[in-house]
Amino acid sequence: MQKICVIIPCYNEGLRFNIEAYNQFLNTHQELDMCFVNDGSSDNTLDLLNQLQTRFNTVSVMNLEKNVGKAEAIRYAVLSISAENYKYLGYLDADLSTSLDEMLRISTFTSESAKFILGSRIKTLNTSIKRNPLRHILGRALATIVNTLILKLPIYDTQCGAKIIKTSLAKDIFKQPFVSKWLFDIELLLRINKLKGSQFCKQYILEVPLKKWHDNGNTRITFTDFIFIPIDLLKIYFQYQK
Repeated sequence: MQKICVIIPCYNEGLRFNIEAYNQFLNTHQELDMCFVNDGSSDNTLDLLNQLQTRFNTVSVMNLEKNVGKAEAIRYAVLSISAENYKYLGYLDADLSTSLDEMLRISTFTSESAKFILGSRIKTLNTSIKRNPLRHILGRALATIVNTLILKLPIYDTQCGAKIIKTSLAKDIFKQPFVSKWLFDIELLLRINKLKGSQFCKQYILEVPLKKWHDNGNTRITFTDFIFIPIDLLKIYFQYQK
């Protein structure tokens, strides 16, 4: 059985990188390979990643000299990783708002009928979902606009940072650069819809509710970024209406 490779983009993570959590998981689990992408960090991030690579043969590190942003860092890794080695590729935020254990649990849902798996932050009685209230409200407003006017698919949470994609599909939808800095997850879904059609999306995209997701409070998104999100939405809308 081919393993899954999880891509983790990292930019100036030195002060918040929980290396102990990675060490503990990697010491006890061999199911997931991890490809860290140092996205032009100016602190000690690359040193921390190299420590993990030296210690674990399930870890690889890619180093980008200049900062290109999360979307392009992930795209670089997707296009660089050999399709022969992994049937599925995933990506995850370095701050571990979605824990490594949760990512491993999500990976068990891979199948021929699940080619694109999204972690979903749905709060229920049996889950521990802790989100900043303002960001949650803005996120729900964004999801409503996207689902109604742009994506037109009933997906609850497009923006959760935990995804797993069949490698052959990932190679197709990551081919081109993204027009949006923060909303590239939406672009990916639009690309699948355009490439494969809505019936494919309904049949092969799977949302998996997370049991645990904790906002670490160190988001890279600023208030200014929220202001420009409507502009990004318009860019995405016109790009994928062609």
